[in-house]
Formats: sequence, C-alpha cells, structure tokens
Amino acid sequence: MISRYLIGEICKPLAVILGIFIVLFASYSAAGFLADAVKGLLPVDTVAEMIALKALISLEVLIPISLYISVVLGFGRLYGDSEFIAMFALQVTPARVMWAVFMLSGALALVVAGLSVIVRPLAYNELHELSKRAEGAVDVDAMAAGTFYVGQHGNRVIYLSHRDGPDAPAQDVFIKLQRHDRTEIIYSRFASKLRQDNPQVSLTDAHIYTLDPNDEREDQVATAGGIVINPDSTDNAPPEYSSVAASTAHLAASSLPRDVAELQWRFSTPISTLLLGLLGVPLSRGRPRQNKYEKFGAAILIYSAYYLLCTSARTWVQHGVVGGFPGIWWAPATLALLLVTFMYGPSLTAKFKRRQA
Repeated sequence: MISRYLIGEICKPLAVILGIFIVLFASYSAAGFLADAVKGLLPVDTVAEMIALKALISLEVLIPISLYISVVLGFGRLYGDSEFIAMFALQVTPARVMWAVFMLSGALALVVAGLSVIVRPLAYNELHELSKRAEGAVDVDAMAAGTFYVGQHGNRVIYLSHRDGPDAPAQDVFIKLQRHDRTEIIYSRFASKLRQDNPQVSLTDAHIYTLDPNDEREDQVATAGGIVINPDSTDNAPPEYSSVAASTAHLAASSLPRDVAELQWRFSTPISTLLLGLLGVPLSRGRPRQNKYEKFGAAILIYSAYYLLCTSARTWVQHGVVGGFPGIWWAPATLALLLVTFMYGPSLTAKFKRRQA
C-alpha cells in the first residue's frame, strides 16, 4: 500500500511534466518544419508525421528527466508536509521508499531501453526517408522572389528573381540539382507547376548546363524553348549511411567509432533512467514545511552537468578521442558514484562526528 502511494505521488507530476516537455519539443520541431512548408521546401502533409517522429525519438531523453524531476518534486512535497516523518514513525524504512522508486524507475528504464534499441533506429529511418522525399519536393508557386531555397543536404538550390503575384509564373529562375555523378544547372525565363497534385515543373526558354566533375569533356550545354522537369525525382545514388538509423545488431558487429558511440548511447539511456530516478530520492530530502521547490535548482544543475558529460563523452568516442573502453560509460559511473555519495554520505559523516566526539 505504501509503495503504491509513493509511486502515485511520483506518477502524478510525471504525467504532467512529460506532457509539457513533449509539447515544448514538438513545438520547437514544428517551427522549423512549418517554416520549410511555408517556403515550399516541405510538403505540408508530411509535417505532422515528421513532428511525431521527432517527438518519439526524444522520449529516450524526456522520460528520464521527467522521472527525475517528478521524484524531486513529489517527495519534496511529502517532506514539506511531514508525511515522510509520519511514515518513518510507522516503521516505513528508507529502504522501502527506495524500493518503490526502484520499481518505477526500473519499469521506465525498460520502456526507454525499447525506445533506444528498437524504436529509435526505426524512427530515424522513417524520418530520413521523409527528408529524402522532401529534399526533392518543390512547390514553385509557394516560393517568394529574391530568396535562395536550399535543400536539406544542399542537393538542390532554387532562386526566383521575380514574380508578379502568388499564382503568376516565376521569372528568371535558377535551379541547381546535384546528382550522384553530375551537376545540373538550369536557367529558365519562366517556371510554373503543371498541376497542384503534380511535382513536375514547366520551364520556358531554358538553358541547361550538365557538368561532369570527373571529366570536363563530358560537360554539356542545351537550350530548350520549353521543358518539364521533376525536382522530386532521384537517381540511384546509394543512401548515405547514418549510425542513428542503423539497427542495433549492425552496430554491435561494427568497430567504427561512430557506431560504437551510438551503440553505447542506446544502452546507457535505460541505465541513466534508473540512476536518475534513484538520485531524486536523496535530493528531495528536506525539513518539514520546507518549500518543495527549494531543491529544484540544484537538481536541474546536476542533471545539466550529467547530460553535458554524456553528450561530450559520446562526441569524444565518435571522433576517436576516447576508445570503446571506457567509452561513454564513465559518465553513468560518475552518476552512480554521486548517487552513493548522496545516499550514504550524510550517515557516514554523522558516524564519524560521533566517534570524534
């Protein structure tokens, strides 16, 4: 009964805090996606899906911090209202309190493990696929004159010199398309979409320059009174490898520093979830009638320092500055040492002072 009550006191703020973090992160992601959609660089119907995927990927970070803050705030209230004093008077031991937090943190750690090991690469794969399709998608009618529109990976650049109105054809259009084995530069006097549901663009009075980076003799120049191109078309270039989108099994068989760093990151997130949940217990300790937010600032500083350590360690492993061992594991080890210090440091200090007296 006590364990259920303690878990409930954590889950109530946890649901609120996690919801707020998800909304804030989704809003931040939406700002960039919607800006690209307004500029015609991103199809509107893919915006919601990309935002959802980004939010799903972020859960492996948002769940641990939400749990950590919820323990600090929830237990801080129990200390401030003297409920813990009453519990300890009824023979509820600190070990039992820690066990309740351990059960909740362990369950959430399993959820985070599934997100990191399985869901994360799948979500990144889908996000990269959507980005690749959006890289070529273009809505000329939505573009404003006098602005360079650059694709996400720089494979496409579009510039419109003039437009008489929203529905009027674009004038003096410059298009650069970077293919796998060549570069195409197109200048057109007028450009407009054929239909709203068709990505093809009609170019009038066009000059096409095809450049071969390997052999200048293969460069070509052509002129056409009218042509139709599809900026959404892609060639057979192999997809760019990304560690974040690779399967965990593939990462486990790889010795590349970036793959090692990504694999260790995926396995470290559930460990961080468990340690952060437990760390919230000693950080929430306080006096009766103490403000429950009094320890909040110190808790946030500790988490910020830990997150900085984790991301720095990951970057060092990616660039080969630190080897696969200790890899990024020294960061969770530091957090575990801090947990032990906060848990047993006060009692050891008190025993030492009694002996000195």
